[in-house]
Formats: sequence, structure tokens, C-alpha cells
Amino acid sequence: MNLKTSLLIALGLSLAAIVAWEIYWRNQGYFPNLDSDNELWALQRAKIPDRSEEDVVLVGSSRIFFDIQLQTWKDITGRMPVQLAIEGTSPLYTFDDIARNSEFGGTVIVGVTPGLFFSTVFPEAGPHEEALGAIKHFKERTYAQRLNHLISLPIQNNVAFANSYRGTGGSKLQTILNDLKKGGTRIPDPMPPFPNFGQVDHNRNLRMRDIYANDTSEARKIKDVWKFFATSAPRDRKPQIKETTQHFIENAKLIIERGGKVILLRAPSTGWLYAAEEKFLPRNDGWDYLVKASGLPAYHFKDYPQLDQFECPEWSHLSGPQGEVFTREFVEILIADGHIKSLSQSNN
Repeated sequence: MNLKTSLLIALGLSLAAIVAWEIYWRNQGYFPNLDSDNELWALQRAKIPDRSEEDVVLVGSSRIFFDIQLQTWKDITGRMPVQLAIEGTSPLYTFDDIARNSEFGGTVIVGVTPGLFFSTVFPEAGPHEEALGAIKHFKERTYAQRLNHLISLPIQNNVAFANSYRGTGGSKLQTILNDLKKGGTRIPDPMPPFPNFGQVDHNRNLRMRDIYANDTSEARKIKDVWKFFATSAPRDRKPQIKETTQHFIENAKLIIERGGKVILLRAPSTGWLYAAEEKFLPRNDGWDYLVKASGLPAYHFKDYPQLDQFECPEWSHLSGPQGEVFTREFVEILIADGHIKSLSQSNN
């Protein structure tokens, strides 16, 4: 057998193994999806210096991430927002980064999820860990890391076993391997399985996967996680309302002083979770205090029937189609209030 034949056989076997591995993981519930990681965030953060006073940047937690659909926004205004929201985090330090480490003078829309926004100003606390990690990576990333990420994007988009998250079981693929004991059993985890229920694109537009929007049994898995978080939080945990508000206002002034705008958004939550949020931190104590102290334009979904027409499939985020409607209605409100311009207004 000559070298050429051996090489062809090896390539054929490798290809067959890759196909079999891909089929296996798709059958296990994995799906091709970009990793919403620091590299993807940094690509969007790098756009800030080139943005004008007509542009919009979004910061916040997962609700503004899921609920604002970027293409819908662009269809109405002609401009696609820069999406810098990060799931499970407070927006305080992302906002701080824009205010202090850029000259951006456009509009910053801040998503306020009360339990996260008002949690703490302590930078090493959990609600700030992911955001500060993303900011650090943006400042320190190498050209080799940038190139490696760009090369990986088409692979992530098309190959399921390259995805870090399991689509139906809630575990990172690497975590499955890391958590195995020598005997082959997984280490028990008190938290319910947390499925990756969103799919993100290269612009960091995030949409809920259809199965979680349409299948109540799948949505229930997410609801179980929200209940776990809400009921397992320390009972003596007190939100730092005054401290977080003051920290935020100081940075908002910096943006406003250079001609920018800052707008607050309380996106929808529903059902058991909304009731639990209001019990833990009533609107009067958190949102209303922030709005009054800051004097900023503020939009709470409960104040606008067109923003309060949705039932979140898993209590906390809108489905893709719901997000498109929500985005359209919200943008129209902002245009009517003179905060942003429509495409036709920009062209005149």
C-alpha cells in the first residue's frame, strides 16, 4: 500500500469519525451555535469608537439581550444598535466602561433587572464578574486571539460538537467530561439543569430557541431554574439601592456632559417570577427611586400597554417573535418622545 492510498484511507476514516461524532451530539440535544463569550462581546465593544451621536448602545442583563431584536430596530431607524448586554450580570460596570473608557456621545439604553442592577457595587461580587471579565479581555486580547476567534466562527455556526452548551440538558459539554468521577457517575448538582435556551449571531442578537417558546414542558425547565435562584438566595441579602444608584448617576453624568443620552428600560417579566421580584424589591423602592434620583427618561413595561401585552414563555424573557413586536413598539415610543430618529427622519 503506497503513501497516497494510506493518506486517503486515513482522511476517509477521520471524516467518518467526525460525521459520526457530530450525529451523536446532535442526537444528544446539542446544536450549532455561536458561543456568547468574551471574544464575541469584544467584537461589539470595539465598534464603540466609530459610532456617532445618532447611534445606540444597549447594556444590561439578559432581558434587554433577548427582548431587543437588532434587525427590527435597524429596519425602523436605519441603524443597528451595539449590543453589550451580558446574561446574569449587572450593567453597572459595562456602563462605567462606556462612560469612562470611551468618548461615545450617542444614546445608551440601560436594561434594569432590579435584582441584578441594585445588587451591589462591590466589583468582585458575582453580578459583576462576567462583565468585568469581558472588559478585561477586550483591553488585553492579543491579535492571535482575535484571529483564532474569527477562524472559529464558521465552525461554531455549523458544527454542534464545537458548541460549549448543551441544547436540552443544561450542561456544558466540557463540564460533562470534567464532572465525571472515576466510576462514571456525575457529581450531583443541587441546581436544576439549565438549558441554553437562546441562539446568538455574530452581531450578538439573541433569540429564544423555538422549542422553549412553544413547548411548555421545555419552558418549565427554565422556570425551575428561576425558582431555584429566587428561593435559594440568602434571606439576609439586602440590595444596595442608594449605592448602586449613585454609582450609576455619576457615570450617566459623564455621558450626558459630552452630549449623549441615557435611557432606562424595565423589560417584561411575568407570572410567578414577576411576583417574586416585586416581593423582594418593590418597584417603589428600586425602579421609582432610580428614576427620580437620576431624572433620566425611563420606560417601565407596566406603564405602556403596548409593552405589557406579552406573556414570557419562561416568565423572564420574550420569544423571538414577541421580541420583534416589543422592539418595534419600544422604538416607536422613543421616536415619538424625540430620543431617536426613524429612518425617514434621518434621511431628511
